[in-house]
This record gives sequence, C-alpha cells and structure tokens, in this order.
Amino acid sequence: MPTSSASTTDSAKPSAAGGVQSLERAFDLLERMADAGGEVGLSELSAASGLPLPTIHRLMRTLVACGYVRQQANRRYALGPRLIRLGESASRLLGTWARPYLARLVEETGETANMALLDGDEIVYVAQVPSKHSMRMFTEVGRRVLPHSTGVGKALLAGVPDDEVRALLARTGMPAATERTITTPEGFLAALAEVRDLGYAVDDNEQEVGVRCLAVSVPDSPTAAAISISGPAGRVTEAATEKIVPVLQQIAGELSAALASQNQG
Repeated sequence: MPTSSASTTDSAKPSAAGGVQSLERAFDLLERMADAGGEVGLSELSAASGLPLPTIHRLMRTLVACGYVRQQANRRYALGPRLIRLGESASRLLGTWARPYLARLVEETGETANMALLDGDEIVYVAQVPSKHSMRMFTEVGRRVLPHSTGVGKALLAGVPDDEVRALLARTGMPAATERTITTPEGFLAALAEVRDLGYAVDDNEQEVGVRCLAVSVPDSPTAAAISISGPAGRVTEAATEKIVPVLQQIAGELSAALASQNQG
C-alpha cells in the first residue's frame, strides 16, 4: 500500500484514545467529505477540520493513491470508488447483525420486519424477516426506493434539517406511488414534524395500496438506519399500532446497544 510523508510524522504519534493519529485524521476527513456531499477543496477541509493545509495535502495524497479519494479536473477532491465496496460489505454485515432482532419483531407482531439505510438520496433495504402470513410485501433486500413514500424514509429523515430535506426532495422529485403518496415538500416536512412528535413514522398506503408500515430510527446507529414492520392495512390498524410501536422502539434500542458494542469491539 502506498505511503506518504504523513506515515513518518503523524502515524507515529498515538492519539489521546490510544489510536494512530494519522488514521483518525484520515477517517475524519473522509467523513467530512461525505457530510459535504462527497466533493470538497483542501481549503474547505482545512477550515472544517482545523488541520493545516500541508497535513491535509499529505493525507489526501495517500487516500488518492489508495483509491479511497480521487482528484477532480477542477483540483477538488471527491470520495473514490473503492469506498463503494467497503460500504456494500458493511451494509450487508449490518443487515446480518440485525436479523435476530427483526426475527423477534416478527415473533412479537406477526408482521414482516425490515431494516433500511439512507444511502445517498435513496432508501435501501438491507435485511428482512418475512411474516408467516402469505401476503407478499413490495420490500425485499437490496431494493432501493425514494424516501418520501416510505415509513423508514420518514423515520430516517425526521432528524435531518428541513433545508437538507428540501434539497434532497428537489434532487429526487416526489413521484406518486399511490394516490396516498405525499407529493409536496410542505406535506412531507409536516409529516416529519409529526414523526418527531410521535416517535415513530407511518406509511399508510403510500408506497403500496393496502399496506401499512410502522417505522422507527435506530438510535446512535453508526450509519442512519431504521427498522419497520409492514402488513395489510386490515391488520396494522390504529389499535394494533398502539401495541406494535412500543415493541419497535424497544427492539430498536436493543439493536442500537448491540451495534455500539460491535463498534467498541
């Protein structure tokens, strides 16, 4: 693997947490690039991170050589294609860890349980445990949908600032999957405010006619994640919602604790 002068200066210095300082700085820069939309200039990274330009330049040069960052024709830096493989593998592993918790959801609610992540502007389903009932849901592992028509999308975006949600909706558009789909930014932002008030999200025939979905975010997940149950509107009634939501919230909290322990390990 390529090295740079950073390896002879920063890498030898232990961080306060006992790690390698140059690695911590490199990952911090990658996360700042992701937060900025995936493409930044060195001066922006310096202002955001507080690191001097020569240090950032050395770290970025190494990341470019490794394929995790690429330099654009305009001299700005963008996240590189090698990160895609890492992200896909991590998503699959996250789904694997979640499956026992989703199985408990199915056992306790009787409905299909799902886990989804926000990947760029889309929702991607990374795990599912089907209900024992024969009705087939539209969701399946690997499927990508737009967030405005799903319960998991609402749960994931409820914690995002309104201006960022508006920008996302402007990029994706808000096509109607059914006549119940929310198709205006104002309507969607109002739905997100309701999610924050209630502590859970509802997809009421908005992605698939005859199907209701209840969803909650996974607190403190290493990447934005939500779990949900989906079932026929005739079963996932208002009365059922009162019983299902506390189960969803409890299992989301337990999954969050399990993911935190994996991170520490």
